[in-house]
Amino acid sequence: MGSDRKTTGKSGDIPIITKALIGHVDNSSYPLITVDIQANVTTPANATGPVPVMVEFGGFRRLGLPRNTPITPPTDGPPPPSALNWQQQLIAKGWGYSNINPASIQADGPALTSGIIGLTNKGQPRKPDDWGALRAWQWGVSRLLDYFETDKSVDAKQVGIEGLSRYGKAALVTEAFEPRIAVGFIGSSGEGGAKLHRHIFGEAVENLTGGEYYWMAGNFIKYGASEATFGSKNAGDLPVDSHELIAMCAPRPCFVSYGLVEKGDAKWVDSHGSFMAAVAAGPAYKIVGKRDLGTPGNYLTDAMPPVTQLIGGELAWRQHTGGHSVAENWPTFIEWASQFIKRPQVR
Repeated sequence: MGSDRKTTGKSGDIPIITKALIGHVDNSSYPLITVDIQANVTTPANATGPVPVMVEFGGFRRLGLPRNTPITPPTDGPPPPSALNWQQQLIAKGWGYSNINPASIQADGPALTSGIIGLTNKGQPRKPDDWGALRAWQWGVSRLLDYFETDKSVDAKQVGIEGLSRYGKAALVTEAFEPRIAVGFIGSSGEGGAKLHRHIFGEAVENLTGGEYYWMAGNFIKYGASEATFGSKNAGDLPVDSHELIAMCAPRPCFVSYGLVEKGDAKWVDSHGSFMAAVAAGPAYKIVGKRDLGTPGNYLTDAMPPVTQLIGGELAWRQHTGGHSVAENWPTFIEWASQFIKRPQVR
């Protein structure tokens, strides 16, 4: 992966440099499929050293300068200076930001004979234990990290990942499976993300196996089967659950974010089921000397904290007053993450 265009501009009054990136995957084994990973990265031009970077799934702009249009400030706490958007907040903090285009890695759909999955299978259907789109998207971020290790403007040991909804699932998978990710910001991820598969509320395993099955390995489909040669299976038959996915992020910091149902963070994303999973993942953090959510530790009975209250240490939880969004949690996330992520001085 390398830069094919560099532009300069400003985030507020801060000079910035944006690099448009493209990574061509070696397709010599099957030239009929081409995979070009699209990403970009923006850093403060006046940093005295490499800076931490937050990578966002989606929100991709192939060329051009960062989005600098102010947004309405959050209503659940002090607004960031000048009501900055998340990119401006990071630049003002002395960090950088990056976007990666998931569709350039693997389509968000059942066309698994294309993209990186199709390329590795030489255009043939995937096998039952092959990746789904979530792991493919994670793989793409890993390749972006490979590039960051060569970019002197980026501190490759302090790169975080953020995503919302299906990309919240991908962000959690990425932190769990890519040990170079330093921090995760997991937005309203629901079923297939932070939500417990076994929590009978909201979206269920059967919703994914009958719809977005392509997010998962093919073997996942059998856990939504009402009739099959092996009998019927459901979430209770799964050998794992989502708290173990969160636990795989330990000891690295992980911030689980949700909004309110009445504001549009729909019931199907199951904030309570995700809170339960975060509680159940706590022992994995404590055993390596890190801080869990700080609740009594019983995922069945622990009460969710009041909306807008941040709880936890390296494993953290906060429900904001907005809807299906992470915008309202960015200021809190940045303040929380600054315990663990350090930036160089800015000239």
